[in-house]
Amino acid sequence: MAGVTTSCSIQPFKQPISLSAFQSKLSHLHLDLPNSSISRGCRITCRYGGGGGGGGYSRQGDSRRPKPPADEDPALDISSIRSSTVRLIDEEQNMVGVVSKTAAIQMAKDAELDLVILSPVADPPVVRMMDYNRYKYEQQRKKRDEQRKSSVHRVDQKELKMGYNIDVHDYTVRLKAAQKFLKDGDKVKLIVNLKGRENEFKNNAIELIRRFRDDVGELAIEESKNFRDRNMTLVLIPNKAILQQKETPKKKEKSTGTEISVTASVSP
Repeated sequence: MAGVTTSCSIQPFKQPISLSAFQSKLSHLHLDLPNSSISRGCRITCRYGGGGGGGGYSRQGDSRRPKPPADEDPALDISSIRSSTVRLIDEEQNMVGVVSKTAAIQMAKDAELDLVILSPVADPPVVRMMDYNRYKYEQQRKKRDEQRKSSVHRVDQKELKMGYNIDVHDYTVRLKAAQKFLKDGDKVKLIVNLKGRENEFKNNAIELIRRFRDDVGELAIEESKNFRDRNMTLVLIPNKAILQQKETPKKKEKSTGTEISVTASVSP
């Protein structure tokens, strides 16, 4: 008879076990084989960790590299510097000079400060002693202040649409809205859209836009205009010089009224 090769399988372990426990289980394994000519080897197939896919670990070892902690800052990883010397800057931003990396680490420890990498690609790398948490806090605060200032000075653009044959009431509403937007410091974009055969009245639309520009008056400065497309546009920006002149008299009137009221209260 031909030799018989028997293959048996062990069910996946629900929990990881040690190698010694695995060998112990194999030693107690009983194979009930028929009395026949069989090969000497019994092939046992098993899977450590159980289940398929990427959930388990390979018996040959886990090839995945451990990820660095999320809060680890590369600027503080002095071990990444391969050079034996560094160019050190002290807390007052004074240049100490080229010292050994070990000496720089010790000096930072003695001063109870962090040793921060400023330029890792320099020769030798540049490091500085500082309170790194305080430095990051000041940088974040400076960034917030800059964002706040940019938002204050940001100019929004308001769009106003009208037809070439707009009636008087709607025209007046849009004109007042444009004047309000300009006083608030916003841009105004006027759009006159010509549809289909309305393109024949293009001259009427251009005349309307010029009239609107004149009615807005000195509150605005013309930034750009486009009369070539069907969507004809006019962009107006606030005239800051005129707006400032109008704000100044109001302040003077308020101060004058205060002085009169004070004088009246003092008189018998």
